[in-house]
Amino acid sequence: METALVSIITPSFNSEKFIAETIQSVQNQTYQNWEMIIVDDSSTDQTISVIEQFVKNDIRIRLFQLDKNSGAGIAREKALSIANGDYISFLDADDLWKPQKLQKQLQFLKENKVPFTFSFYECIDEKGNALNRIVEAPRNLTYHQLFFCNYVGNLTGIYEVNFFGKIAISATRKRQDWMVWLTILKKIRKAKPVPESLAFYRIRDNSLSASKVDLLKHNFAVYRNFHGFSYISSLFIMIGFLITQLLIKPRYIK
Repeated sequence: METALVSIITPSFNSEKFIAETIQSVQNQTYQNWEMIIVDDSSTDQTISVIEQFVKNDIRIRLFQLDKNSGAGIAREKALSIANGDYISFLDADDLWKPQKLQKQLQFLKENKVPFTFSFYECIDEKGNALNRIVEAPRNLTYHQLFFCNYVGNLTGIYEVNFFGKIAISATRKRQDWMVWLTILKKIRKAKPVPESLAFYRIRDNSLSASKVDLLKHNFAVYRNFHGFSYISSLFIMIGFLITQLLIKPRYIK
């Protein structure tokens, strides 16, 4: 386990205000055998310049650029195709990891003999201020639970390549992470999180989390396009999704 390489998949787009802190949170990991693959989705600000300063001084960080803005799904899939790691993990360009994130997760995988895990995480605002909100998850997450709600924070998931292979990432612009976790849980049926907060999720004013209408639209698309349900069936399933969002998921936010 000590020699296992972890590939960190990071899409970026106009993240000049946050990307340096994100990269530093990876460099500060107590587990140091990692590669960070950043794929920039045709940023128009100074994101590239910021990343290049880190690339010059740390050979574990690699930067690739897309010719046109294509969405996080395509950026993640590009990074995944290049990844060499024994494990795949994800970190967006505005989120942060706590220093022991990788170490604790790899130890958890080893001790529990499982090929996938995730963790709880805390929410911060655009300026990095704590929102005093910890997002937890079921201790024994089932496929059925995940079907109605994405309990896995994208910035916390990590899976073993030898067990799953490289799981393809959808080209759709939203909810690709949920599709990955659904693919994983469909195979292993249950997953256990590391029962503590190991990361910080940044809630931005223009983020998907800030738009409930977008959330409904993109979740409906998962049922229609990923699962392949009919329009009518997807509408009925969305009732279960809404019940879960309104009555069940809030129990996991502390």
